[in-house]
Amino acid sequence: MNARIAVIAGDGVGPEVVGEATRVLSAIASRHGHSFELQAALFGGCAIDATGVPLPPDTLALCREADAVLLGAVGGPKWDPPAKVRPEQGLLALRKELGLYANLRPVTVPRALLDASTLKPEVLAGVDILTVRELTGGIYFGEKKRTAEGASDLCAYSVHEIERVVRVAGRAAMGRKKRIASVDKANVLETSRLWREVTTRVMRDEFPEVELSHVLVDACAMHLVRTPNRFDVIVTENLFGDILSDEAAMLCGSIGMLPSASLGDGTRGLYEPIHGSAPDIAGKGVANPYGTILSAAMLLRHSLQLETEAAAIEAAVAIALERSIFTADLARAGARAASTREAGQAVLDALANPTANKNGSAA
Repeated sequence: MNARIAVIAGDGVGPEVVGEATRVLSAIASRHGHSFELQAALFGGCAIDATGVPLPPDTLALCREADAVLLGAVGGPKWDPPAKVRPEQGLLALRKELGLYANLRPVTVPRALLDASTLKPEVLAGVDILTVRELTGGIYFGEKKRTAEGASDLCAYSVHEIERVVRVAGRAAMGRKKRIASVDKANVLETSRLWREVTTRVMRDEFPEVELSHVLVDACAMHLVRTPNRFDVIVTENLFGDILSDEAAMLCGSIGMLPSASLGDGTRGLYEPIHGSAPDIAGKGVANPYGTILSAAMLLRHSLQLETEAAAIEAAVAIALERSIFTADLARAGARAASTREAGQAVLDALANPTANKNGSAA
């Protein structure tokens, strides 16, 4: 297969973690006879510094022409308010311009990380959650007002916006355990009442085999840390999905482990780890690249339909963790932490020789 991938490293640790993911993509291409054209572009804070805008026209054009987009992270204190042009504006605009309305955030707990979380291992047993977050509506995109006396942010959803993301969740659930928890705040918010009504109708009419439950967002937050294995697919609106998926990241011990895929109606998608730019550790070579590498696996699966190759990357990450290649966010007290480069190399080594033991010799 020939594919064109836009590579947007972004800010902070973005270039470091994206660098490891592109090494893995190149290795997969070589091993399986593919040709991936990886094209870099400016985006985020570094684009503001160079061009004055977070999403330059050339970058948007590249992303529109590419088969998929791999992103690192954007933002940093240099561009925080009161700056009027901010990196996050570019991210919201890119999602909107590419029509990417559904954000998939999977959470599993590898065996090697059962004791990395602050939760008890028995609570984490069997956790396998997919959060489907609506991505281009809600309060993030609503009308915003600010005066000397106050401020407001409008949260608005249309029936169409809810229907399409619920269908994504429904299709995902059909390939999993056929359970969906729709998360809202219908006891207070009118948008949530609409969300609940539309979700109920779509699931009843189009996915009758899937068991649907409605969960208030505050209750969901509690259940995620008390009984996380009760969940299969979670579908929710933009703000709630942003917060809950970050909470769920801690089930496996670090937000650095989680990938994501932002999808629309076609095959083109935007793939990125859910962590931020971490400017405090940028340039130190200590960031966790596993979430970005797993995002590259999602890219292969969802945009290029290369399931075997995607599964190979996911298995290689699991092997690297089994071999105790832990970056600083995962390392046990007193243990040496692997560098970003070493973690990436461990994945490459596992791809090349998955049966080797921790010392690198054949098992």
